Amino acid sequence: MSVVVVDAAPDFLLAKPGDIVVVEEARSAVGGCKTNWWICLVIHVIGGAREPRINSLFQLACVDTGKIRTINADLVKGILIPKALNS
Repeated sequence: MSVVVVDAAPDFLLAKPGDIVVVEEARSAVGGCKTNWWICLVIHVIGGAREPRINSLFQLACVDTGKIRTINADLVKGILIPKALNS
């Protein structure tokens, strides 16, 4: 009998406009690696060129500063509040 393990989809694939997400960006620094975290509201999702239904880029608004950022989708590490719960 064999066991098949199915990994859940990464959170960035499930994020949509209106979700509140956690973003992590690691930057190389002299003497180590510095990690920045921030919480953002997803404003717009851009699909990939080959598969438009797969999230490739996000336009986000930082909840602390209000700054608008465009990031690669894989920097989203988790969804804190899905859009359905925001309503």
